[in-house]
Amino acid sequence: MIQILLIHGPNLQLLGTRQPSIYGNADLTSINRKLTQWAKSNGVRLVIEQSNHEGRIVELIGKAKGRFEALVINPAAYTHTSVAIRDAIEGAGVPAIEVHLSNIYGRESFRQHSLIAPVCKGQVCGFGPLSYQLGLEAALALVSSSDPARKNSNQRRRR
Repeated sequence: MIQILLIHGPNLQLLGTRQPSIYGNADLTSINRKLTQWAKSNGVRLVIEQSNHEGRIVELIGKAKGRFEALVINPAAYTHTSVAIRDAIEGAGVPAIEVHLSNIYGRESFRQHSLIAPVCKGQVCGFGPLSYQLGLEAALALVSSSDPARKNSNQRRRR
């Protein structure tokens, strides 16, 4: 079974009440519930973590190699500031997808630069909670395309 690690960064536990005009009304619990359902229906074991602490996020990424086939991460504010998270992703050897609820390129200028994106396979932003699902779909596609046996298994499961 494919295992994907999903990391929510700082302040995402405030979703649903924090700036709904930017982040929407969905709270983290409901987002996680939908993602868990998606994972189950796609034969993925999804491990979800949320932390407001940069060091904890770095540790989670550092322990990912050999345990997870892919990483989906919303680094939140650390997107623009954390060389440590960037280096952890680069060193982990696990394909990563960066996701954001809002379109970071349509926001304040300091939010328009991601230190994380250059070490990820791709980035999804601006689609609200759907950004997470799209990121998971991309991660699953990456993992499946790199392993022909998994690719065939996933094709059979989706029929």
